Amino acid sequence: MTQGAGQGPVRTETLRDFRVPPYAQQTPAPNPEEPAARPEPMAPVFHQEPHQEAPAAPEAAVPLAQPPAPGASAPPADEPSEDYTPTARDLPVINRGDTLRLPTVEPVAPQAPDGPGPLFVVGDVHGYLDELLAALREQGLIDESGNWAAGTARLWFLGDFTDRGPDGIGVIDLVMRLSAEAAAAGGYCKALMGNHELLLIGAKRFADTPVNSGAGTATFQAAWLLNGGQKADMDRLQDVHLQWMSRLDAIEQEDDHLLMHSDTTAYLDYGDSIEAVNDTVHAILTRNDADECWDLFRKFTKRFAFRDESGPQAARELLSAYGGQRVVHGHSPIPYLLGEVGTEDGEEDSRPVVEGPHVYADGLAIAMDGGVTMAGKLLVQQLPLHG
Repeated sequence: MTQGAGQGPVRTETLRDFRVPPYAQQTPAPNPEEPAARPEPMAPVFHQEPHQEAPAAPEAAVPLAQPPAPGASAPPADEPSEDYTPTARDLPVINRGDTLRLPTVEPVAPQAPDGPGPLFVVGDVHGYLDELLAALREQGLIDESGNWAAGTARLWFLGDFTDRGPDGIGVIDLVMRLSAEAAAAGGYCKALMGNHELLLIGAKRFADTPVNSGAGTATFQAAWLLNGGQKADMDRLQDVHLQWMSRLDAIEQEDDHLLMHSDTTAYLDYGDSIEAVNDTVHAILTRNDADECWDLFRKFTKRFAFRDESGPQAARELLSAYGGQRVVHGHSPIPYLLGEVGTEDGEEDSRPVVEGPHVYADGLAIAMDGGVTMAGKLLVQQLPLHG
């Protein structure tokens, strides 16, 4: 069942410095007629912090080598000459009978991966953190502790992290953490702007401020509650979450897949290129005008552009403008697209069966919202699809 705004919070698991040893130092025999020289101070030992490179030891002055005296024989090849000066790379090896002479090993430069890692996309999560963790583990993207385990893989979330489910802020926290861990491993985890991100931002910023809805007066607060807003999410919402959501892009292209949240052509109202659309959306959120933000939310809430007979043409229009071979979207639950009985209230007599993404519109569109809010499935899918 959909959980309402009065629900309480749900807890979810979420070098060493090289110094020449005393016995290896080449010291000339003392002259009894000269006063003893004061000993040189020991080279300082630098303290090395964990995970930091130790500072290089001070370079010693290198004396000029003197030619051997006439008639003198050269020192054996396996013994250091009197004028030998160690360097940071070639430390002296003294033959005392118990010392091994080891060859110098050149460090091996790390090899760059051959191209990007595999591509995965995630449909609407809507606060179902446990289901998300299970789906990511099943695909090998995270380990049992919930940490990134996919190396150079690329992971895209298609938006709608909050509302309806019990732990939307927990979902956002997870995606933010995985973004950092994936980047450190050579891959990435990124996310797109969904209409519920716009709704939550608006409810926090504008609350009960009236906006022109086109069908009378409305408020973000009322719309947020009507669409499954959770009081626990609002109570835990912080500036870092708002900033992160406000910077999300609305549309991207990856491996000939045009990624977006909503199955609508309304993106065309905001620019004729991917960069233009994203810049326009960011500018609207920066201006912080309630009516303008409401209009953006309203347009990104539209759906079913690719479902009917005109669907293939709508998909081609978007692909022609922004590139790619297929549109990949969330937003509209797959049971809705199939016309199956079911509501997003998750009624007991409504159990739609979703096994995977839905390909439609002459193969030009892929739907990724498995309907987790209506007892469906939270989808995590590798692209491209085969078969």
